Amino acid sequence: MKLSQLSIATFNLFNLNEPRLRMYTNQEGWSQEQYDRKIDWTARQLQLLASDVVGFQELWHADSLTHALDAAGLTDQYDLLVPGDATGKKIVCASIVRKELLVGEPEWISAFPDAFVLRSKGDDPQTPLIEVNIRGFSRPVLHFKIKPREDGPDVHVYVCHFKSKAPTKVFNEDWYKNDKETYSKHGDGLGGALSTIRRTAEAAALRFLLSESMKGNDTPVIVLGDINDGQHSNTANILTDQPRYLVGDSKGGGDTALYTAQTLQEYRDTRDVYYTHIHQDIRESLDHVLVSQEFYDNSRKRLWMFDGLIINNDHLNFDDHKGLGTNDHGIIRATFKYKPIAKTGV
Repeated sequence: MKLSQLSIATFNLFNLNEPRLRMYTNQEGWSQEQYDRKIDWTARQLQLLASDVVGFQELWHADSLTHALDAAGLTDQYDLLVPGDATGKKIVCASIVRKELLVGEPEWISAFPDAFVLRSKGDDPQTPLIEVNIRGFSRPVLHFKIKPREDGPDVHVYVCHFKSKAPTKVFNEDWYKNDKETYSKHGDGLGGALSTIRRTAEAAALRFLLSESMKGNDTPVIVLGDINDGQHSNTANILTDQPRYLVGDSKGGGDTALYTAQTLQEYRDTRDVYYTHIHQDIRESLDHVLVSQEFYDNSRKRLWMFDGLIINNDHLNFDDHKGLGTNDHGIIRATFKYKPIAKTGV
């Protein structure tokens, strides 16, 4: 295969599960009518995307994604990457990959790396000890490889879904129940802190894995997913390694850096109107396509040039996602064209 263009998308499915299966505290799950609308809408989005790779979050049941592919008439065009335990009892990350692109077998990474440590006595005598003992991802990270060109390297793809900003519910904890009078007024603050710590740890753990894979080599990497934080958040900064974006004919690139497709698009547009989620009238971009220097226009090691980004988010302006069958996140699609940087002699 020798693709001249590679399209990548990330798609939060808004709890796509089979009808009448429990989700969280929702005992009844989707009705058959709601489910049918979700499948129909999801299928139409997949047809519109027509992407070579789509990473999914908030999938509960493998059959549901299979039904959406069937409804879209795309089953024969894609390999479906779903873990064997996607039976409607928990959320998983998944993907579809255009036939003949996939290399090897996918893996779902549940545990943080053995050597990963979040512990410090601080940078000065006034800083107390901090120690975070989280040992795994809330949603296992999907990792697989694709080969868009037979004359080029494998591309490593990661699909992730980090802990949400919603405060962790602490009212069931023993320490809370044992002193409810003290903690009842602090539940949201403490719960929000716990969610932030967990999300930050997940970003750092994935960054650890990425640096191990990328350091000192030319491994092309794409990270897709719902990181539940914005483009300039600390979560994104940890994950991307905060690269410098170059302009004009400047050339560079970072060995372990990831570049956000949203930023690449902003350099081409006259106005920033990107958002993938609305909560309490606040528009944010929580969903991201991140790429290594092999996909960065100004990199000395560029293989693929950025060719544009779209966000399907009109449906976010309507609140009744359950009734309409829509999801509650925008869908991002980024496109790259094969254009290795010209090698010049000395």
